[in-house]
Amino acid sequence: MNNLSQRLHSRHVNMIALGGSIGTGIFLASGYAITVGGPGGALFAYIIMAVIVYFLMTSLGEMSTNKPSAGSFCDYSTLYVGKSFGFAMGYNYWLNWAITIAAEISAAAIIMSYWFPGVESVIFSGIFFVIIFLLNIFSVRVYGETEYWFSIMKVAIIIIFIILGVIAVLRLPHFGTTNWHIGDAPFHAGFLGFLTVFLFAGFSFQGSELVGVASEETKEPQKNIPKSIKRVFWRLCLFYVLSIGIISLLIPYTNPNLANQSDVTMSPYTIIFQQYLSHYAASFVNFVILVAILSAANASMYSATRILWYLGKTKQAPSAVQKVNSHGVPMLALILTAVIGGLVFISSYMDNGVLFNYLVQISSLSGFIAWFGIALSHYKFRKDYLPTHGGFDSLIYKAKFYPYAQIISMLFILFIVAAQFLTVGSEGRTFWGLVTVYSSVILFIVIYFGHKVFAKN
Repeated sequence: MNNLSQRLHSRHVNMIALGGSIGTGIFLASGYAITVGGPGGALFAYIIMAVIVYFLMTSLGEMSTNKPSAGSFCDYSTLYVGKSFGFAMGYNYWLNWAITIAAEISAAAIIMSYWFPGVESVIFSGIFFVIIFLLNIFSVRVYGETEYWFSIMKVAIIIIFIILGVIAVLRLPHFGTTNWHIGDAPFHAGFLGFLTVFLFAGFSFQGSELVGVASEETKEPQKNIPKSIKRVFWRLCLFYVLSIGIISLLIPYTNPNLANQSDVTMSPYTIIFQQYLSHYAASFVNFVILVAILSAANASMYSATRILWYLGKTKQAPSAVQKVNSHGVPMLALILTAVIGGLVFISSYMDNGVLFNYLVQISSLSGFIAWFGIALSHYKFRKDYLPTHGGFDSLIYKAKFYPYAQIISMLFILFIVAAQFLTVGSEGRTFWGLVTVYSSVILFIVIYFGHKVFAKN
């Protein structure tokens, strides 16, 4: 038995994509974004990135409804761009999520130290790792339900925050717009500040593409995938853009607390909730952040497992990884993914986190490589593949603004990758620091050309 089961409903797919995109970025680092770029720089960067995400989601939606695949854009990269490009994309995306599991689990252990400072973090890491693994052993329906309720909790707290924030803004003199005129606001630190926030905004939205990975396990994908993509995009815009706007009106970008991303008591959510929930705010927001992190780890385990299953099914990995159990779960792919995540996690204790930090850097740009693959695949799908396979009228779901949306997306992603060099240079990092930042790009290129040489021989 090598086929995945179709047990995910529309509500599951909605929350899988939404849950993969809502994490520590919105709860902790949103304040840091305002500090770096000012209220105008932060809000403008998030709006631009929301438009790019819309282009990418509609591109993925068109290809997913035309051909549902657990390999998602990795499959489409192979079909519409080339075998070597698809091969490199598949391993890039698998390693990205496998490594992210370790990063999220470590972050969850740090959160637990807030309540239990005397307990070794490795104990909590082990417990969370086992829980996430067990949630993925059972039917995909169990994963879908778990992710659904995780995401419901995150969405609920954001909605409450937005309501309370709007009330607070209406009670302020001039509705808080004075925060947009202090110092060098609204665009603090000029272009470089905006550029830094723009990079962060891109990382915050990553995970929205998980709706494509879940397409093969979704009931009636031609109907549910387009519906999910529309809902997810507007919810992401609502949550991220509105949250940034409210924070910028309630807290001046000069507030030193916003620059601290490692302390939950400095979260803009905590600072604002503090006015309504008193000293319980930190614990409350901390719990929500813990749920967000575990949700992200759960989504990482799921997506990495499905990508490895796809690599086995398409003969790009040992065929054994494509076998599924009676619940429709690819067990060997799950175990291998967990082993990679576990080894990365253990390495952080063996060498004081040096290897761990390096591997996290490898995964940092992998998401942007995946997004570039989505845009390029859709461009080639429309240009080269579709005319000889049914034509435009055969599409069930049609993405808008082709080819401009895909070209703009690719140019913006290339700009983001190049901008990493500008920001690193401005911080005076060494050559090896630059190599570390670009290591995911280097790895992708090595895999791509390595596959080309192997295939030729």
